[in-house]
Amino acid sequence: MTDDTPFDDLDVPEDPLEDLDRATQQLTVRTEERRYGKKMVVIEGFEGATDLKSLASELKSALGTGGTVKDDTIELQGDHEERVRDLLIENGYAVTG
Repeated sequence: MTDDTPFDDLDVPEDPLEDLDRATQQLTVRTEERRYGKKMVVIEGFEGATDLKSLASELKSALGTGGTVKDDTIELQGDHEERVRDLLIENGYAVTG
């Protein structure tokens, strides 16, 4: 007999409810114009224990831009609203606005 279980080959996340938490959040993505006409994408609506610093880092790397986490929002430099929406949807988030 082996110690292998029939589920070893399945790609099951450590916390399967994490995906459900993402899908139930309604995120808002909008572009603001800051000083000197600079554009900033603001992502709001995070709930629960979302790791905003990790998500912000992932988005900044994918977009090749700077940004920050303030309170419960992520702010990204530049006019990347459509691309941010696509990346969030790919990661399992529900995006509105």
